[in-house]
Amino acid sequence: MIPPCPASGGRAPDDKTLPAPDPAPNTTHNTTQVQLIRSYGPGRFVISDREWRQPVLVTPTATTVWNVARAEELTLESLDALRAAPIPTELLVLGCGARAIFVPPDLRAALKAAGLALEIVDTGSACRIYNVLLAESRRVAAALIPL
Repeated sequence: MIPPCPASGGRAPDDKTLPAPDPAPNTTHNTTQVQLIRSYGPGRFVISDREWRQPVLVTPTATTVWNVARAEELTLESLDALRAAPIPTELLVLGCGARAIFVPPDLRAALKAAGLALEIVDTGSACRIYNVLLAESRRVAAALIPL
């Protein structure tokens, strides 16, 4: 596993740069710590000021390595970090890589029972959706698998 490193000034040619939303002032998120997804590309993300080269869990206040290599490996236990967070997540956006997958009904039901609504999309869409919902002051998180 490659540890995160400061984001480089240059981007890979296939990277998609996202517009940086301006989060609305609120008491839910401390805007000095907000984790915005700046760009994504094959095998990498730039989130706030760091580059990541592995799957990650992104919340408004932190980005951490997520030990799920494929979306099909998603379990309730793989999201324990979200469930233990001081501010509960209301919506999880799952970025599955190049295309969305089917999540079994029993897993969806377990996530719903744990208080997590689930949106399943490709990784690029997940990055954009996360940023938009964050700007709307929603309690959102993104579980992202690189392209």
